Amino acid sequence: MEVISNTLFWISNGLLVPVILLLLVFFFRAVLLILGFFNEFYQRKKILIATDFINSSSHDQLVDGIEKLSEENHSRYIDSLKTLLRHSDNTHFCERLVANYEVDSAKELGNTRLLVKLGPMLGLMGTLIPMGPALVGLSTGDIASMAYNMQVAFATTVVGMVIAAIGVVTTQVRQRWYAKEMNNLDYVEKMLCHETKQTAQ
Repeated sequence: MEVISNTLFWISNGLLVPVILLLLVFFFRAVLLILGFFNEFYQRKKILIATDFINSSSHDQLVDGIEKLSEENHSRYIDSLKTLLRHSDNTHFCERLVANYEVDSAKELGNTRLLVKLGPMLGLMGTLIPMGPALVGLSTGDIASMAYNMQVAFATTVVGMVIAAIGVVTTQVRQRWYAKEMNNLDYVEKMLCHETKQTAQ
């Protein structure tokens, strides 16, 4: 039993360095994510103004609005609106486009959800692993070793929670963004294709 316990102890201690490295990698990813998030927020404010015509119930106003969209804006959302207009005579293609947009949105959300799940997990591992050596240091009177290990444990917990917090905030906001865009695309798809069918009849 002692051999098994010692083996598990050494395996656990051996995982500390990979856990800390992964926490650093995810932390830098979270920092890049929050910077990109603010840029995306600014861009979406401009897109919201540019696509205000979607609130209209007129088919002609929808068509005119999409045609007037700036060529400089190449966001996935605006590109999808333009593609819907170009293929409004093909109902199946438009439905597939909207469905693919939903899949791509879920894929992007998956990247932020990864931070939400792995941040606390790695933080907890980084907390528990140094606790063993800290308790050993306490039992042998090595206060310096115990203090160092406790410092590592608390630091990894904080970093893991920061990663998760960034992931939660960006995921929640992006979910609302993508849900609204999906509703708009679905509405535009139905308006354009319905009008095309009526014209063809």
